[in-house]
Amino acid sequence: MLKSLQDLRSATEKYPAISPPHPCPCEHCATLTPPQEPPETPLQRLFNIMTRSEEEDAYSPFKDFISNLDRTKLLGLASLLTSDPDYFLEIARNKNGSNRLQKLLGKSDDVDNLLCAAILYRFLHVMTNKNASFVATRGLRVFAGKKKEFMCEELIHNALHLARDQHGCVALNEMLTDLDHPYYRNQLLDVVAYNALWLSNDASGNFVVQHVLKLKDPRATRNVALSLRGNCIDLSFKKYGSYIVERLLEADESVAVVVMELLESDEDRLMRLARSEFGNFVVSKALRVTQKRMTRVDLFRGLVHKLMPSLNFLRKSRGSNIAVFLESVYQY
Repeated sequence: MLKSLQDLRSATEKYPAISPPHPCPCEHCATLTPPQEPPETPLQRLFNIMTRSEEEDAYSPFKDFISNLDRTKLLGLASLLTSDPDYFLEIARNKNGSNRLQKLLGKSDDVDNLLCAAILYRFLHVMTNKNASFVATRGLRVFAGKKKEFMCEELIHNALHLARDQHGCVALNEMLTDLDHPYYRNQLLDVVAYNALWLSNDASGNFVVQHVLKLKDPRATRNVALSLRGNCIDLSFKKYGSYIVERLLEADESVAVVVMELLESDEDRLMRLARSEFGNFVVSKALRVTQKRMTRVDLFRGLVHKLMPSLNFLRKSRGSNIAVFLESVYQY
């Protein structure tokens, strides 16, 4: 193993040595023995190579370094990197370290086995860190067979925790986009869909629900709509909740769920929604999408009929855009 570090030493030797300062001529200083720094360990040397600045890397590119390693030395490098979970995580959390770990992924099956095991061992810590999560998402793209299955199972098991984390939700969305395994992809979409109401009311989780709807998967969209049925008006009063409801209005599988809830609400509640800061956009969108869909003409007429008696109140509120639309329809 230590023999594989000879190449690591040669990389550090490219940097010019710093000459020691001239000794002080005073006799007192000459009697003092300066403290000796402990010798650099192989792990420290490797850490410095993995996390060095972009300027240093330009001087001695990491991609050139690993391209000169044969299979055995490359495996030795990966073994050293993954020998300690905390050490691996510290490198992965570093921006430069994350980039260089990503370059190692896909080089060989043996190397991928070690890196996959290291990611899985500290999965939540990796996925909830901005830089480290890039290593995991890259891994999901290049892993195949059992490695991909293990990654998917861990992802599904921790999906709700990740969805409610500031960085975890971003990583989860990336994996939802890239996951090309139909069985696990459907399972992951189901976890989000069945917990859509809970996630929609969460500061980070709502972005995951929005992302699932952006994927335009008919089955997932229908399941999200069913989970949110009866709660669409409450969500529409909130900024990010209104974004989710607007996404539901865009899909054939879910538009009726939202509009029927608007039609079944009492007039006072609908009017408060139409005049609210975020709800007015939802009501306006409901009118426009049902007008364009010939198969939803009954829903469109029902909304117009329910809103027209309050036209004057809408004109003097945030719902003025709705009033303008209703007037154009009435004149037509």
